[in-house]
Amino acid sequence: MTDNQSSPAARKNDKPATFHRKVKNYSRYERFWHWSQAILIFILAFSGFTVHGTIRFIPFKSAVMIHDIAAFALIFLWLFTAFWTFTTGQWRHFVPTNKGLWAVIMHYLVGMMSGQPHPYKRTLSRKQNPLQSFAYFSIMTVVGPLLWLSGLAYMFYSFWAGNSGNHDIFSLVVLLHLIGAFLMVAFVIGHIYMVTTGKTLIHYTKAMITGFEDMELTEAEVTYLETHEPDRIK
Repeated sequence: MTDNQSSPAARKNDKPATFHRKVKNYSRYERFWHWSQAILIFILAFSGFTVHGTIRFIPFKSAVMIHDIAAFALIFLWLFTAFWTFTTGQWRHFVPTNKGLWAVIMHYLVGMMSGQPHPYKRTLSRKQNPLQSFAYFSIMTVVGPLLWLSGLAYMFYSFWAGNSGNHDIFSLVVLLHLIGAFLMVAFVIGHIYMVTTGKTLIHYTKAMITGFEDMELTEAEVTYLETHEPDRIK
């Protein structure tokens, strides 16, 4: 065997070369959508819990007006973003998968505490890990619609009120809206915590501001970006 040849066992253990580069993972619209949505959710939570009577910082009527305006703004934002997501093909990043899901969950529960590396490697075609995809998909298909439908029924109560039994229906609508609100707040709290689990406390926050994120790329991925999307790689 010559010096420039390797045994089958050695070739089997060889891994393709990887390169650490800064990649623009989040477009300008994704960043606008993310921060606008965050602001509107905080406004809705603050005004909504004021309407509910949980907190008392602003007058009731003002809280209702603010809540209604923010709700319509968020619904419009989500509908437009859904259109943008499907027309640009970005929906592929949010399709849930159970492949590697348990490994990611165990990493956040145990592995991260002992300094183990993250089991998921981002790729150009899949920038969300399985847990993120599951969480975002749940928000978009369950929690979001629950809030929309119950909120609109709540808002336009006077149009369908008056028949016998409507008081019970209204109580159910309020309960469902409150459940959706608490689920959204729980998601936000979890999201804020996960943001702090990067290489530094502001690693993910910085990426969502600048759009660029450190990634480990294969030679083929580097070549593709440099050839077809040079503005996405540094």
